[in-house]
Amino acid sequence: MTGLRYVYAVCHPFSTPLQAQLTGVAGDPPRLLTHHGLAAVVSHVPEADFAEEPLHAHLEDLDWLTATARAHQGVIDALTTVTTPLPLRLGTVFRDDSGVRTMIEAREEDFRRTLDRLEGRVEWGVKIYVEAPQQAAERPAEKPASGRDYLRQRRLQTRSAEDLWQKAETFATRLHESLSEYAEDSRLHPPQNPALSGSSGRNVLNAAYLVPRERSEEFVERVDRTKDEAPGIRVELTGPWAAYSFAGETARGDEAEQGVTTRSERTTQGEPR
Repeated sequence: MTGLRYVYAVCHPFSTPLQAQLTGVAGDPPRLLTHHGLAAVVSHVPEADFAEEPLHAHLEDLDWLTATARAHQGVIDALTTVTTPLPLRLGTVFRDDSGVRTMIEAREEDFRRTLDRLEGRVEWGVKIYVEAPQQAAERPAEKPASGRDYLRQRRLQTRSAEDLWQKAETFATRLHESLSEYAEDSRLHPPQNPALSGSSGRNVLNAAYLVPRERSEEFVERVDRTKDEAPGIRVELTGPWAAYSFAGETARGDEAEQGVTTRSERTTQGEPR
């Protein structure tokens, strides 16, 4: 099959077969391209969609971007069950196999160092939300008898909302410290915009944790024990993922669906540009 080479990840070579029905971006099954003792996971994509100009146009099409991100994520998820992948950015494309090999050679030292650090580890995501206190502060508990009663209710509701914010921040700080005991590394990402994430409530913690596989069960149990500790505060756990937050690359599928900017790496006669 001809076409450009779409690269999902770099990893150590492995012999365990991927899922038989697994397809990647544009419907082509992924394969391994080994070079210098490393393996790039690639598939073929049509130039009509993934050459520089049409790709940039497609990135403005949310439906196309969402479908591509899901296919990309499906391959990364499959890889995570059999090896430790180093995910590359959504839309990493090269002209041919020689371009992929050139990329591996140029970044070989970094790839090896990062893969050694991530080997046997996965990423877990933890988010903490305060459940929509704005609405509670804006809605009187009962019809006020006078303007003075109305102002008193508003003060009480505002104070209650502020108390909940403070409680949530304290809760988040303690949970982060506790979870960090199970993790080898962590990242505190900016709070998610609810307009992009679609989640209700205010995001007060958006953290990622690099956890050894053998400690993942303990980590999950620790999160589960917190879920009913604080009324009005919601804890969400996601994973296990490939270690996106610790790999020096971006573009997990769900992030792309939320509008994260992506880029493409193109090659002409094997040279990235």
